[in-house]
Amino acid sequence: MNRILIAEDEERIASFVEKGLRANGFTTTVAADGDTAYEFALTGGFDLVILDIGLPGRDGFTVLRQLREARSTVPVIVLTARASVTDTVAGLEGGADDYMTKPFRFEELLARVRLRLRTAARAPEVTVLRSGDLSLDLRTRRAQAGGRMVDLTAREFVLLELFLRHPGQVLSREQILSHVWGYDFDPGSNIVDVYVRALRKKMGAERVETVRGMGYRLPARRPDEPEPAR
Repeated sequence: MNRILIAEDEERIASFVEKGLRANGFTTTVAADGDTAYEFALTGGFDLVILDIGLPGRDGFTVLRQLREARSTVPVIVLTARASVTDTVAGLEGGADDYMTKPFRFEELLARVRLRLRTAARAPEVTVLRSGDLSLDLRTRRAQAGGRMVDLTAREFVLLELFLRHPGQVLSREQILSHVWGYDFDPGSNIVDVYVRALRKKMGAERVETVRGMGYRLPARRPDEPEPAR
C-alpha cells in the first residue's frame, strides 16, 4: 500500500484530497505547514508527496529545494493556486515531478499520482548503500566497515540504513525516532543515543558525528580518508 504525504494548509482541500486518496486504497498523512512537511518527507516513509506552494513556515518551493539538496528522490507533485508560467517552471526546475493548479478535478490528480508511482517503481532499485569504506547490503543485510564484516541487530540495521541514505545530513532525534521506531515512541526517550553509541562501538566512533543541539550526522567523508585524486 503506497504512502502519500499531503502538505496542504487549507483544511478543506487537505480533507478533500485525503478522503479521495484513502477511498482509492492509499495511506495518507497530512502536514499543515512547511516545516512539518519537510521533516516528514525526510523520514523516507512516503512514496509520494503532494506539496502546496503557499505553506506557512517554509513555503513549498523551499521545502522542495531542501528535499532535493538532501538527496531525497521521493516523487513530488506540486499543487498550487499559482498558475503563472514562471511559477510552473520554477517548480519543475526545482525538482518537482509534476505540477497542478487549483482548482482541480480529483480524478486528474489521482491519475497523476498513479503515473508518478508507476514511474518511480520502474527506477532501478539500489541494493547496496555506500559512503566511503562503509557499505550496507540491503538484500543480505550485511554491513562492512573498513573492509571488515559487522554484525548488526535489526534496529541497528535500520538506523545505519537511514544514515547511509542521507550522508552528510543532520538527522534530528525526532526524525530518527519516527523512522526507526515509528510514531509510537516517547519523545523524551534516550533510545536514539543508546543505539548511536552501539553503532559507534561496532563501526568506529568517528562514523557518526554529534551535532550539538541538532542531532546526528554520518560524515559524507571520514575525517581520516584522503581527498579524492583530482
